[in-house]
Amino acid sequence: MRAYDPDLTPSWKRPAPVPEVPAEPDLVVEEVSTGFCGAVIGCEAGTVTLEDRFGKHRVFPLAPRGFLLEGRPVTLVRPVAAPSRPSRTASGSIAVPGARARVARAGRIYVEGRHDAELVERVWGDDLRIEGVVVEYLEGVDDLPAVVRDFGPGPDARLGVLVDHLVPGSKESRIAASVTDAHTLVVGHPYIDIWEAVKPSALGIPAWPSVPRGQDWKRGVCRALGWPDNTGAAWQHILSRVTSYKDLEPELLGRVEELIDFVTA
Repeated sequence: MRAYDPDLTPSWKRPAPVPEVPAEPDLVVEEVSTGFCGAVIGCEAGTVTLEDRFGKHRVFPLAPRGFLLEGRPVTLVRPVAAPSRPSRTASGSIAVPGARARVARAGRIYVEGRHDAELVERVWGDDLRIEGVVVEYLEGVDDLPAVVRDFGPGPDARLGVLVDHLVPGSKESRIAASVTDAHTLVVGHPYIDIWEAVKPSALGIPAWPSVPRGQDWKRGVCRALGWPDNTGAAWQHILSRVTSYKDLEPELLGRVEELIDFVTA
């Protein structure tokens, strides 16, 4: 049997279809029943809010053929939400929602102290869990050659080491140079302590203070900044101000990324 259109109105008498237009902010339209003309300032489920040139607001339903755009009938519809941009980890990498930590690799990254490890975890923790990289701290690098020998690096168990104050002529540079294992990478930053790798702007200070040689650097910093003589509390304050890689100096960022790449290669 032939199917018939239930609307028996001749096609030449039917109203012409009107386009659907997203009610984007600042779109200027006129509401047909009231003649109110204004710019879209908001659109919720079923309604649109217009603001006229005098600042008056009116709310109208999103009715079919309910508005004129440049004198022509249109049907306003709620805009399609733009796809959200991928969120990122504190290190700037694209986050992987719901990702489970990978089983730990045989390779490791060693850092000098607890503060170094906590800062690396703060910024790169999500990345390291996905890659299965464990970070351990050494309490100094004076025995680094022996530490490397005990670890026994190999092609499937690479070792990366992050050293503080790795500058020409320093004790740390001589120790680093003594490690020649092909499956070990020793890199470092130029700062006396990992504290200095945090940008002063993150702490609201103009610069890290200069501490005379021979003085304990961390205690000297606390005194110069007027902080209580408690380096543990001072570090927790510093760490709390680090929210992403943007709060760290490039000299540290590049070295940690280099170690992660080396261990996961």
